[in-house]
Amino acid sequence: MLFDTHAHLDDGKFDEDRGAVIEKCREEGVALILNAASNFATSLKAIELAGKYNFIYASVGVHPHDTSEMDEKSCMALAELVEKNQKVRAIGEIGLDYYYDYSPRDVQKKRFMEQIDLAKQLKLPVIIHDRDAHEDTMNILKSSGVKEIGGVLHSFSGSVEMMRECLKLNMYISLSGPVTFKNSKKAVEAAKEVPLDMLLIETDSPYLTPVPHRGERNYPSYVRHVAEKIAALRDMEFEEIAEKTLENGKRLFNI
Repeated sequence: MLFDTHAHLDDGKFDEDRGAVIEKCREEGVALILNAASNFATSLKAIELAGKYNFIYASVGVHPHDTSEMDEKSCMALAELVEKNQKVRAIGEIGLDYYYDYSPRDVQKKRFMEQIDLAKQLKLPVIIHDRDAHEDTMNILKSSGVKEIGGVLHSFSGSVEMMRECLKLNMYISLSGPVTFKNSKKAVEAAKEVPLDMLLIETDSPYLTPVPHRGERNYPSYVRHVAEKIAALRDMEFEEIAEKTLENGKRLFNI
């Protein structure tokens, strides 16, 4: 049984067949899904999905792309969502994105730190988005005291050296579709080196579709291909990777 620890089933690409896709996931061996939010609106949608399906859980938070929309009351509003909904199990996805820079970098960093502080107050783990911002991401994680709550580097794209620093901060390493890509050297290296008890798997649906389905819409059942690739890289059985990452995800998100 598989745990897709990061999906966006609220995304518009699922609007026409969301219910059918979710039922198909259940039939195809997906035991649990964490639907990750990216702003206040998707936080509400994630909570709605978690309320409708017993095997779906939610996070709430504001992605770096949308941090320009935040104000001083935003974290209070997120806290209220957590307090009213027992199936919210993380703050995220939060972090830094210097590839697109949709929000100014100083704003991204400010709101990232605020949301880590919120997670510490609520005693929830964090789901971290880091794209082309490794140095600032690590500096903030180290200075924020994130170790006391832990969390996960979602769709990890850093080096093995960075991975080791993340592990010291009580951060899990989550791998997604790119580990199956031909030229994705860093993800492959991380897959080989990450301690088994700190490994998670995800799809980031509907994005980052793994081989052999690249070019198609991604969905949580395709997390199987991520697990199969990691098993092959580590010379392990698929079932062992599936079981261990399910156990790890349940531990991190207190399920």
